Amino acid sequence: MNKLTKCLINKDKSCVPVWFMRQAGRYLPEFQKIRSQNPDFIKLCLNSELSAEITLQPIKRYDLDAAIIFSDILMLPFGLGQEVKFEKNLGPKLSKIEINKLLDVKENKFINKLDQVYKAIEKTRKELDKSKSLIGFVGAPWTLLIYMFDLKKNKKDLNIVNFNFNKDEVKSLLQKITEFLCIHIKKQKEAGADIIQIFDSWAGLLPEEHLKQFCYAPNYEIVKFCRKINIPSICFPKGIGYRYKEFMEIVKPDCLNIDSDINPNWAKENLNNVCLQGGMDPKLLLNNEGKLFDEVDKYLNIFNNRAYIFNLGHGLLPETNPEVLKSVIEKVRSYK
Repeated sequence: MNKLTKCLINKDKSCVPVWFMRQAGRYLPEFQKIRSQNPDFIKLCLNSELSAEITLQPIKRYDLDAAIIFSDILMLPFGLGQEVKFEKNLGPKLSKIEINKLLDVKENKFINKLDQVYKAIEKTRKELDKSKSLIGFVGAPWTLLIYMFDLKKNKKDLNIVNFNFNKDEVKSLLQKITEFLCIHIKKQKEAGADIIQIFDSWAGLLPEEHLKQFCYAPNYEIVKFCRKINIPSICFPKGIGYRYKEFMEIVKPDCLNIDSDINPNWAKENLNNVCLQGGMDPKLLLNNEGKLFDEVDKYLNIFNNRAYIFNLGHGLLPETNPEVLKSVIEKVRSYK
């Protein structure tokens, strides 16, 4: 059992594993070179050779405890037949949703569409040192619904005036997404992933009265499935504030990734009997190293004697200097 899985499963406190969300990607010059030659992002995710190469790029640079497969949470709607395009400076755009068509998609068709993702995991696992974890991931159902229905106005607001949370079709689609996320997780595990992270990146935008049905309940079903197939889970319900406690008590993941708005002292006092991950604001990696290292020390000191994985409160920013990241990793490694 490697460092990360020992921390997740055994709640091991003897060391602090380290990896980063979005560690394989946009801030690395070696990634930028590949990306410039492959403008279609979905096609890049479905190129198993290049996806595996990108996944391993940060592992070759840094002393990290895990690789996270280069893919995207929107591979799920793509697998269900919704067209997905990434527009420069605008982000993902999905074709108009046809719920009945999505509800009719069969498991074999879905798996075949995403076959290259699983092949990329297989290739990565063969090349990755056995001492390191390979993290697979999915987007949580609510976060996927935001993209599938084009509900996001900006980072803080949703266009939900005409979105009927209680419509039978929406409830059926929520169930379908949850079911097929479990299929996607199973295939990632079979290909070689040994941890699953569940990204509910827009959980904080969910109206409070719908939290249980659209956030807690589907995350619980996915975590329960992960437990059934014996793969540890990390949940990241970003932006839900003090409701992290309620989320933890209902969903019961192996690990919770806290976001940058969560006071780490509050997390230490209120999020018990669970491994914790992350928290530090990724913007701090753009500041002077003195302030940055003080913040690294703060998280390490607060979570000393807790099962804790060093990570961030969100993904690495494109402006991140790779050498600064290296210094952070070295600082975590030298912590006693």
